[in-house]
Amino acid sequence: MYGSFYGSFDGGAVNGLRQLESELDQILERWAPSTGIRSPGRGAFPPVNVGFTADRVDVYVFAAGLDPKSIDVTVQQNLLVLSGRRGIASDDTADYYRKERFEGEFRRVITLPDDVDVDKVAAKYRDGVLHVTVQRREAARPRQISVQ
Repeated sequence: MYGSFYGSFDGGAVNGLRQLESELDQILERWAPSTGIRSPGRGAFPPVNVGFTADRVDVYVFAAGLDPKSIDVTVQQNLLVLSGRRGIASDDTADYYRKERFEGEFRRVITLPDDVDVDKVAAKYRDGVLHVTVQRREAARPRQISVQ
């Protein structure tokens, strides 16, 4: 009886709008915001994984091709700061139409839990992965209480 709302419009124009809406949804889906206020956007370098146990916090930094001596690792209060520079050899006489590998200075700041012991931090680099271990304070660790 009433018909479609789109029935009074030119079908080609409506189909064009639907196509545009679909394309915009796909574009915006690729740029979806990260899950946290301190989370970097997609493509941040170097990518990291952060895990924890009752005893420590483990940070894995995927930094293939970097000289481990060029990576600065600092801890202040409960912030872990990773910084450095990545240079890439390239042919100056060539014209590039696409360069996807990150080049230049980088800095990542990772918020650690409040109960970490900043005096007990270790960093090891192996096979392109920097593993930073931050111990938790002894007082913050769970204790087993024996029942008598």
